[in-house]
Amino acid sequence: MFRFITTRPFWVNLLVAIAIISACFALFFMSLASITKHDDIKKVPDVVGKSTAEAVQILESQGLKVSLQDSVYIDSIPKSSVLKESPDADALVKEGRTIFLTVNRAQAPTISMPDLRGFSITSAQLLLQNLGLKLEGTKYINDVAKNAVKQQLVNNAEIQPGTPIPVGTSVLLVLGNGAGNETMEVPDIVGMTLAEARDYLQTFNISIGTITANPDVTNQDEGFIFKQDPPRNNGFQKNRMKPGQAINVWLSAQDANAPKPENNDANPGENGPGV
Repeated sequence: MFRFITTRPFWVNLLVAIAIISACFALFFMSLASITKHDDIKKVPDVVGKSTAEAVQILESQGLKVSLQDSVYIDSIPKSSVLKESPDADALVKEGRTIFLTVNRAQAPTISMPDLRGFSITSAQLLLQNLGLKLEGTKYINDVAKNAVKQQLVNNAEIQPGTPIPVGTSVLLVLGNGAGNETMEVPDIVGMTLAEARDYLQTFNISIGTITANPDVTNQDEGFIFKQDPPRNNGFQKNRMKPGQAINVWLSAQDANAPKPENNDANPGENGPGV
């Protein structure tokens, strides 16, 4: 069977073997580009911001595969739009490469409404933001807890904690204005320094309002209050006010209620001996 090999000289067989091996290597390398598609390079199209359907159509038309890797929800971006692609746009890839897309969800996820009652407006706003909810606005009611959340409303209706709501929902917060329904007699702060009056009024949850100082006042905290509005008395009746309200004051460098020094410079002829 192999007589034709054994009957030929060795160098002939060697040349034939080298020729066969060279032909096999040449055929292999010629087909390598076709097998690996090395020469078929594609530039990844930019599909960020496009709808999912449009992005898939564009990528598949370029001979690329598509996989929806992840989805998030951002209410300020159109639903079902592409947020990110990997590899990035303009990257060079081979035909048939899979492009992974992150898309914006078509429907907002739901969360449980938190209980914001008793929170300060600052803390409540921060929690809403962290949960993906929006602050629609605020309104005030009479309550001694100033700027504390008293009610939480969605679509002008009170919403209970734990109620499922979509992310992005707007919440209206009802806050206390610092003024309760109970009233009290207006404190008398005339004759006090401004610093003393502030400390005294804090015990009643009352603040200092507008401050009008005379030109001789160099330090308001040390200035003396000679007038207040509202005054303590209104004729024979004492005025009343609510906690959380303010008293306007007028300041002077001198205490108007301080006793005046006696005049010792009497006329010589009044009490002295006659001439």
